[in-house]
Amino acid sequence: MKILVPVKRVIDYNVKVRVKSDGTGVDLANVKMSMNPFDEIAVEEAIRLKEAGKVDEIVAVSIGVEKAQETLRTALAMGADRAILIVAADDVQTDIEPLTVAKILKAVVDEEQPGLVLCGKQAIDNDMNATGQMLSGLLGWSQATFASELNLEGGHALVTREVDGGLQTIKVSMPAIVTVDLRLNEPRYASLPNIMKAKKKPIDRKTAADYGIDPSPRLTVIKTEEPGSRAAGIKVGSVDELVAKLKEVGAV
Repeated sequence: MKILVPVKRVIDYNVKVRVKSDGTGVDLANVKMSMNPFDEIAVEEAIRLKEAGKVDEIVAVSIGVEKAQETLRTALAMGADRAILIVAADDVQTDIEPLTVAKILKAVVDEEQPGLVLCGKQAIDNDMNATGQMLSGLLGWSQATFASELNLEGGHALVTREVDGGLQTIKVSMPAIVTVDLRLNEPRYASLPNIMKAKKKPIDRKTAADYGIDPSPRLTVIKTEEPGSRAAGIKVGSVDELVAKLKEVGAV
């Protein structure tokens, strides 16, 4: 079976994000970029399934700017077999919208015919949490979201999901879309030999136009602002004063 793993290039999660002075977006100048952490978990899970003999091939795909090939090289160094880069924007400030990504991924799925699509539940830059669900709708495939455990059994996937009330285990028929959560696994570090080998692994380069899809954004960002500073706390001298303050705040 073949697994398709979409990966996104985002600002590294260790970097403090800064908003441009004119409020038009996030400042990306000289900022370290890396693979979306949720997508990294999806790559790791695909590799573990291959190591367990349940998967034959892992294909990583990234949709965005030319520099996204760096993210694909990371996936290849971790253990993916080959990669597909789909250039859908020239400006790093352009974020491809989830529906456009889902349409492009559908075209890739139609071409590659994987048995499973493993993707992160969301990207840490826009927090949309929509691409996997949209792709499932476009393909008419089963879906399981927020996976914290995944097992493949014959023609089905047994998925433990993280929900508000605890954990939920569901069984979905394959082919399927599974979006992964943080507690599914801990991604491995790519070793130096594997990084060197990754340079020789193939990356197919295509564009959105090759799939007949227009990536032009349909949404316009009006303004971007940093979160407001946290207000200072209040010290109280007694329980009675605390109760009075709580009532005062609750009445506001």
